[in-house]
Amino acid sequence: MALLSLSGVRVAYGNVEALHGIDLTVEEGEIVSILGANGAGKSTTLMTISGLVRPSAGDITFAGKSLLNIPGHDIVGMGIAQSPEGRRVFGPMTVLENLRLGAFSLKDKSRSEQTLEWIFELFPRLMERRGQLAGTLSGGEQQMLAIGRALMADPRLLLLDEPSLGLAPLLVRSIFDTVRAINKKGVTVLLVEQNARAALRLATRGYVLEVGKVALADTAPNLLANASVREAYLGG
Repeated sequence: MALLSLSGVRVAYGNVEALHGIDLTVEEGEIVSILGANGAGKSTTLMTISGLVRPSAGDITFAGKSLLNIPGHDIVGMGIAQSPEGRRVFGPMTVLENLRLGAFSLKDKSRSEQTLEWIFELFPRLMERRGQLAGTLSGGEQQMLAIGRALMADPRLLLLDEPSLGLAPLLVRSIFDTVRAINKKGVTVLLVEQNARAALRLATRGYVLEVGKVALADTAPNLLANASVREAYLGG
C-alpha cells in the first residue's frame, strides 16, 4: 500500500475545475516531484492533500486512511506537513517562535526539543538567527525557516511547494542538498518545483501535470531523458 494515494481527485474553484481527476501515489521513503507550467494544478494538488482545499470528487488516502472531510490541523497531526509557496513565515515573530508554532500538533515535548536540535543541525543559520524577527531574514533564510517549521510537526510526509523560488543558484543547491538529507532521515517528500532539472535529479519518480491532468508519470531518469519533457521544462 502506498503511503499517499490520490484517486480520481477533482477540485473546482467555483465553476472552474482546476484538477480533472488526477491519480498519484507516493511510496514510503520516496522523493516524488510534480512538474508543470504555471496554472497546471501543482499547488492545488498539495493544498488538497493538506486539507486546505476540498476535492469535489475522488479520494485521498494516507497510510490507508481517507483524508476526506478531515480538517487541515488534524491532517498535520496524522503526519503530513507543508512548506508553502512563498514561505509565509510570521514576520513579527522570532525564528524560534516560528519554529515552535510548527510543533503545535505534537504532544511529546521531548520529541519536539529533539526535532528542534535536528533542524538547527540542518540549518545552522537558523540557530544563529533564532532570536531574530523572521521578517528581517533574507529570502534564503526564510525558506530554511519555512522548511524547518514544517519539520517541527515531525511529519512522515513533507510537502514542499517551490522551495527554490527566487533563490540564488548557490542557495538552491544548498536547499536541495538539505531536502536529500531530510529524506535520508526517513521523511518522505512530495516536491513541487519550477527547477525541473534539479527536482528530477533529486527525485525517485515524477509526475507532469498539464492543465489539471497527469500528462506523464515515470521514473526521474526516464523523465530527464524524455524528449518532450526536455523541450518543455529542461530547455531542450
